[in-house]
Amino acid sequence: MEVLFYLLIFAILILLFILLKDKNLLITIVCSIFIIEIILAPKLCIDGVISGSLLFFYKVFPSLFSFLVVSNIILSCDGVYIYSKLIGKALCKPLRLPTSCSFVLIISTLCGYPLGAKYACQLYEKRIIDLFTCERLLNIASNASPLFMLGSVGVSMLKSPFIGYILLLSNLLSCIFMSFLIPSKKVCYKPIAHRNHTHVNENIGKVFKNSIEDSLKNCISIGGFVILFSVVNSILKNNALFNLLISSISSITHISGSIMEGIFLGMIEMTNGCSLISSSTASLNLKIILVSFLFTFSGLSIISQVYSFTYKFKISLKKYSLRKILQGIICSIFSLSLYNLFSLKLSQETFLPYYKLTTYFSYLFILTILLLITPWILYKLKHLFHVS
Repeated sequence: MEVLFYLLIFAILILLFILLKDKNLLITIVCSIFIIEIILAPKLCIDGVISGSLLFFYKVFPSLFSFLVVSNIILSCDGVYIYSKLIGKALCKPLRLPTSCSFVLIISTLCGYPLGAKYACQLYEKRIIDLFTCERLLNIASNASPLFMLGSVGVSMLKSPFIGYILLLSNLLSCIFMSFLIPSKKVCYKPIAHRNHTHVNENIGKVFKNSIEDSLKNCISIGGFVILFSVVNSILKNNALFNLLISSISSITHISGSIMEGIFLGMIEMTNGCSLISSSTASLNLKIILVSFLFTFSGLSIISQVYSFTYKFKISLKKYSLRKILQGIICSIFSLSLYNLFSLKLSQETFLPYYKLTTYFSYLFILTILLLITPWILYKLKHLFHVS
């Protein structure tokens, strides 16, 4: 049986090598196999579509649509210029980015995938940033949604708000770290749109209409990707060949089958992978490492969504994907280090209940940040609007 398995893997590798030379042939064969699976197991595919639709309509759409509408309104009302003047230098200079990128960084930090990619491409399309900066920005403004990390992964999957905050901090630190790893231009690019800036005065009714239409269009596109990859995951999970592959790799590497399945499916769609790994019997340290990698890498589903914005430009998807793998490894290292560091300190604080201690640190951290930046914001507002 083991010999047959190795022969099968060898045959698949040879076939892939031949097919990769002809992209159209490869896509046609993969789609044909997909159609056969739909015919052979229609209920499985229908369940996958329903599962993906529920995930999109109840988890993705409510937050994504609101953010898209508001962000589009800000963009139409000269928001990029205002943000660049207000917090551009403080936010972008340490990351070696033009001040006009501040809007994209804030939106990405607050909402996560794939809004960073969408607005980075939009800035390039409007000639506010150049192609090189856009490529850098794609991998810097590239983080999972804080709500997903804190709520879905931290509280629901790993049953710990504290771990959720560790994952969020690690993910943001990995984005900052990537800004130092990805080379930047020594010569500063002066954006064409900002050389002779004229204040935008759009009709508010038109702005609302265009923002809603653009948001719905993008939401439908993203929803399509979510549903499609949900069907792919559903087919793979119930495929005999996939299960044979997982069990064989598991027996060779002595790694749990549920972990292997979580890694493979997580590389396709991160939510499914994170859920499988969180519910496995692996140690908490291993769960943190793998989950951090998966939601930072983001999976083929998110990468496809990013590609739906970048395909019009000469942006290398291969380079973007390789950088995401590197970022995933960096985030895993940060997550494990921070968890072990803070959990050791927290375990020594026996006089406070765990949940109170976590809440206390959260509020203290937010209050400290607000106190530190309030004078600077007031100073910037004064100069921005020429208040004497």
